Amino acid sequence: MMASAQIQEFQLKSELESLIQVEQIVEDLRLNYSIPEELYGNILVAITEATNNAIKHGNKFDPSKKVFLAFENSELEFQFTIKDEGVGFDPESIPDPTLEENITKPDGRGIFIIKNLSDNIEFNDEGREIRMTFKR
Repeated sequence: MMASAQIQEFQLKSELESLIQVEQIVEDLRLNYSIPEELYGNILVAITEATNNAIKHGNKFDPSKKVFLAFENSELEFQFTIKDEGVGFDPESIPDPTLEENITKPDGRGIFIIKNLSDNIEFNDEGREIRMTFKR
C-alpha cells in the first residue's frame, strides 16, 4: 500500500513581491522534504516562472485576485500546481520561442522554460492552472 501524498497549499497576492514569498516557500519545502539540490534549482525557476505568469498574464496584477500554489509530495515525485483567477488562455497558442522570428522577443519563454525544467506539465481549467511534476 502506498503512503498517502502530503499536500500543502499557499495563497499569494497578485504582485511581483509575491515572488520573494515563492522563493521562501520553495526553500522551506526543500528543507522539509529533502528535495535534492539538483532538482531544487529546476523547481525554483519553474515555480517562480509559473507564478510570475499567473500574476502578470493571468491576474493582470489585479489586487483583488489571488494566485494559489499547491505542493504535493509523494514517494515518486514532487508536484506543484499554480492557479490564477484570470480568464485563462490556450497553451497551444504560445509561439515557440526557439523559432527565428521569436528569438528576440522579450516575452514568451516562460512556458518553454517550465516544460524543459519539469518532468511533466499539464494545463487545466482553460489554462488558469498549471501542474508541474518533478520526479525524485
